[in-house]
Amino acid sequence: MLKIVLIDDEKDALEALEWKINRCEENVSITKCSSPIIGIELVKEIQPDIVFLDIQMPEMDGFSFIEHFPERKFKVVFTTAYDEYGVKAVKVKAFDYLLKPIDIDELTLAITKIKNEVKIESAQNIDAKINIAADGKVYLIHKDEVLYLKSDKSYTTISLENGKKIVATKTLKEVQKKFICPEFFRVHNSYVINLKYVTEYNKGASELTMKDGTVVSISRTKKNELIEKLYLDR
Repeated sequence: MLKIVLIDDEKDALEALEWKINRCEENVSITKCSSPIIGIELVKEIQPDIVFLDIQMPEMDGFSFIEHFPERKFKVVFTTAYDEYGVKAVKVKAFDYLLKPIDIDELTLAITKIKNEVKIESAQNIDAKINIAADGKVYLIHKDEVLYLKSDKSYTTISLENGKKIVATKTLKEVQKKFICPEFFRVHNSYVINLKYVTEYNKGASELTMKDGTVVSISRTKKNELIEKLYLDR
């Protein structure tokens, strides 16, 4: 269930937004608040996925409100009748910016995008361990320990930063499902690499060198996407 907090000093605006959210999303828990000061404690208590936040409020504006959450985990969607705050909203890393009266299609799109991000972030929990079955054991490893995955027909070798290699009796495609993270990218039929451990890009040979010295070929179809992910000069 998606937990949502609505903060707006105008009660009519709160009621209207709650109605529209319930129209476009079924599985939600909505808490309304007309005071941003009370809203600060409310957000700390509820720990919502989304905060829909008005910008102009007499007690405290929306930008001052989010300063109370320097390491916020929730997504902020500003709701305002004024369009001059767009640049500032981007600077404070708001997820979206909706103008009143809020269009229900734009609201639906914003919630859908947030739901997708929440799912991805949940799957990529940085404290989570990835379990790999091999050698009659189950290895629990952190994704940041992994340099790359290498295919050998029906086997996959997981190479770790400490030099250890784990050989799983699964295909690369099967093992890759455990590494659905932005850092991991399939550069070739035989390799999925951790981008943070790339130390060299050989443009002429279309190859990468990994931290442990392993040279990995880059598939022609993956080259442009890889260049973008590594912010390389073409």
